[in-house]
Amino acid sequence: MIGQWELATTERSKTCVMTFKPDAASRGMKLEMEPACATALPFTKDISGWTVKGLGDIVSLQSANGEAVIDFTEVEAGIFEGLRQGEGVYILQNLAAARSLAKSMDQMIGDWAMVRGNGAVVCSLVLTNTEAGNDNFQVFVKPKCDPAVAAFAPTQWRLEHGQMMLMSARGETWRFEADDNAQWRLVPDSANPLIMLRQ
Repeated sequence: MIGQWELATTERSKTCVMTFKPDAASRGMKLEMEPACATALPFTKDISGWTVKGLGDIVSLQSANGEAVIDFTEVEAGIFEGLRQGEGVYILQNLAAARSLAKSMDQMIGDWAMVRGNGAVVCSLVLTNTEAGNDNFQVFVKPKCDPAVAAFAPTQWRLEHGQMMLMSARGETWRFEADDNAQWRLVPDSANPLIMLRQ
């Protein structure tokens, strides 16, 4: 846990960079925060140290008197989730990983074409950075789409574990994986693949 971490709201609209130190504090271990933290996330003003609890799977950010300001549980490698009653869920993740995710998200926004393996365009759509809740963002499908894509009718997208996910209002999900040609292919792959290309 030693090093730089980003504490953020789930959609990363408010972020705070903190450095976990190995040195002992009055309670737990030392922690340094960037000055902007108190404005972005006011509850961080109460945090003065950090410690690991339980079987090493809970990271607790504590006040000077040792009370937990927020406890985080690891939900996947290097990503922790914590809840503050009345405020919602916060994410704690390695700063480099958080910045790389933000960068890759920015690269996804814009116009895309869905093409078949023979290069025939079957649909055009726009990935936006407009929040749609649950870490998803809005997708707009342009008219004159292939019936299979029109029937799926994706309304939201997100990046998850290196995959681009398109989701319909009915809760269906199509997953695309990046291949060596900087294209995104629908998985599982098929004899007549569906590929997403930047426009």
